[in-house]
Amino acid sequence: MNLSGPIHDFLLVFLGLGLILGGLAVVLLTNPIFSAFSLGLVLVCISLFYILSNSHFVVAAQLLIYVGAINILILFVVMFMNGSEYYKDFNLWTIGNGLTYLICASLFVLLITIISNTT
Repeated sequence: MNLSGPIHDFLLVFLGLGLILGGLAVVLLTNPIFSAFSLGLVLVCISLFYILSNSHFVVAAQLLIYVGAINILILFVVMFMNGSEYYKDFNLWTIGNGLTYLICASLFVLLITIISNTT
């Protein structure tokens, strides 16, 4: 797409925010159906990035293959799972989860500092 500078930048920020929030939702949501829908949001945002870079065939392939086929397969598999056995021993917070969140947050902060120091 041939867009002016501010509109193109706004769309890039909007799609990037959609990718980050959708990716976090895929990982953090406990309901597998909502997680699969969030994966669909991430895949659609990726295809919209391809539209901004004038790769229209890649957009069509991305939407047909990934959103149309893979994500629907994931939804069917998740819906065939037995929900009562899935949530039997579900602890909301454990020490391992806290340690994992701490390690991931520190890696994220380290990555942001490395990126901001690189010019």
